[in-house]
Amino acid sequence: MAEQNHNSEDVARMEKELRYIAAIIKQQGRKILSNYTITPPQFVALQWLFEHGDMTIGDLSNRMFLAFSTTTDLVDRMEKNNLVKRVRDEHDRRVVRIHLLTEGERVIEEVIEKRRVYLDTVLEDFDESQIQEFSNLLTKLHLEMKKD
Repeated sequence: MAEQNHNSEDVARMEKELRYIAAIIKQQGRKILSNYTITPPQFVALQWLFEHGDMTIGDLSNRMFLAFSTTTDLVDRMEKNNLVKRVRDEHDRRVVRIHLLTEGERVIEEVIEKRRVYLDTVLEDFDESQIQEFSNLLTKLHLEMKKD
């Protein structure tokens, strides 16, 4: 068992708060998505493509922790809605990459902007120094978590 370096009550409280915050963010995200023709898993897939560029179905399924067949179905539906398209790799014709189309980019940008507006309203009672400190701490937490 790992040695505890911090007050266990503080760590337990932080874990609980992060869990509750994640659930609220997920719930708010689903409310925003209800105005669009995409599902939450499609949003996650579009986000990966938006942030990291074209990738194979295998890469996408690994990043999303989904079965290859599930990701294939997801991509099929997104392709039908003109959000993405399959493109053969120029250097290896056996490789097919998923490419984000303009409509997919538009949807992602709109949804992310609405999520930011929601967060901005939640942060109304925070002053600038609190927001800056909170932002810095979130970045630090994220970097520490990426180490594992």
